[in-house]
Amino acid sequence: MVTTASEAPTAARVIRVSAAVITDCDGRLLLVRKAGTTAFMQPGGKPEPGETPDVTLVRELAEEVGLQLSVADLEPLGEFTAHAANEPGFLVVADVFRADIGTQVPVADAEIEELRWVTRAEASALDVAPLARTYFLPAD
Repeated sequence: MVTTASEAPTAARVIRVSAAVITDCDGRLLLVRKAGTTAFMQPGGKPEPGETPDVTLVRELAEEVGLQLSVADLEPLGEFTAHAANEPGFLVVADVFRADIGTQVPVADAEIEELRWVTRAEASALDVAPLARTYFLPAD
């Protein structure tokens, strides 16, 4: 039996990622915006073949925001699901980790055009991805 895209199973419309919760000393959450998009989201990304979620996140943080971390710097927070910000009709399933960056200062690199440290109030004026908005924005 042949299935069309509209009949394909829901699993085919899922994007698997690893994402970081990084907060500063004022409790603000680090969000990034990729080039060519409007939504701010947590740094992270998609796994390469054979990567575990924590290894994916360590690699993505180095590539996207210049943070040099190890798996030991990550605290697993769980798996979270939300609508994808930049791919309409898709869900993001994210393995989320709190990342301890110490005194490192993140910088926009690779496909990241902008980064911001935000409070919940500041985020209300931004286009924030559903995953970050629903689960991880700090309480004001």
